Amino acid sequence: MRAKLLAMIPAAALLLAACVEVPPPGDDARADARDAAKVARGAAVYERSCASCHGARLEGQPNWRMRPANGRLPAPPHDASGHTWHHPDSVLFAITRHGLVPPHAPGGYESDMPAFGGSLSDEEIWAALAYIKKQWPAEVLAARAEMLRNRGPR
Repeated sequence: MRAKLLAMIPAAALLLAACVEVPPPGDDARADARDAAKVARGAAVYERSCASCHGARLEGQPNWRMRPANGRLPAPPHDASGHTWHHPDSVLFAITRHGLVPPHAPGGYESDMPAFGGSLSDEEIWAALAYIKKQWPAEVLAARAEMLRNRGPR
């Protein structure tokens, strides 16, 4: 009897492993867009801290790919039309927390993107990212997963 039970352990482990949803590459569980409470907190954080530059509907600033006279790029959209979804969650978190500084921008790069690490908690930043990701359509999420999977470890 004991031998039969021991023999069933590997099969049970495989069965449990098959039931666990593996997040797409580049996703961090702290920015889980399936967590309704986190997304709701993130919506409030986004409205308070991000929308003034990135737009209430995540649309970004007009002409966000063209540098004005000051040489700084306008705030990009966080919706499907932008490039936010091209980046792993860890990069998005780091840029939000520390600003657009190396290693995510060249040394000396000037940006209007502030570092929010002093005004937002890590939990608030992750919640804002969950809110942003919740707005992306399924085809963008699939393309992001494929792109990040092909990128490999960094």
